[in-house]
Amino acid sequence: MRRLNPGLIVSCQALKDEPMYGGNTIPKFAYAALLGGANGIRANTIKDINAIAKKIDHKLPIIGIIKADYEDSSVYITPTLSEVRRLIKSECDVIALDATLRTRPNGERLEDLVRYCREHTDKPLMADIATIEEAENAERLGFDYISSTLRSYTEETKGIVIPDLKFTRDLLAKIKKSEVIFEGGISSPEQLKEILSTGVKYVVIGGAITRPMNITKRYKKEFER
Repeated sequence: MRRLNPGLIVSCQALKDEPMYGGNTIPKFAYAALLGGANGIRANTIKDINAIAKKIDHKLPIIGIIKADYEDSSVYITPTLSEVRRLIKSECDVIALDATLRTRPNGERLEDLVRYCREHTDKPLMADIATIEEAENAERLGFDYISSTLRSYTEETKGIVIPDLKFTRDLLAKIKKSEVIFEGGISSPEQLKEILSTGVKYVVIGGAITRPMNITKRYKKEFER
């Protein structure tokens, strides 16, 4: 079993409609993150997870997810047992799942997925949540890490401005058995400094580092103003 080290975790992902999708771009992003001093990587798809592990000689722990769309649910981060099984066999070190209280595809239950993981792997589990209630439920289910990944991305939290410092402080106050991870909305070192002032020790940053199209758009807005 390999656990995460406190510090910066870089999310290296690209969806099919993004310029960085395909080829060996994502493993190179992960290698650049390694050289830059990152403490971990978060990655989507078995292909990218395994390619990253090879590219960086598995020198950093890798959080693995599989994003999958199902017609009967809005849950898409490692939503079913099918994705869980594939992640167990992959080179990822930590398995992350949507741990919101939303209905999962095929009527599957989060507690059953957690139980299956505990019976078939010693890989730590990360809960991607959006509310305090979801975080407390994840802690009860025994997740090793609880991350604010889905804050402002669910129907219940839509419109909430991120990064959400108060939410981070609330998580740290209420969650005692699991490690709290911050993720969501950081776009500058100044914002990261504010987040770290809450006392959180694990931070995931993705788009501000690995999505050059979105980064370009942010700078472009200044010209338009």
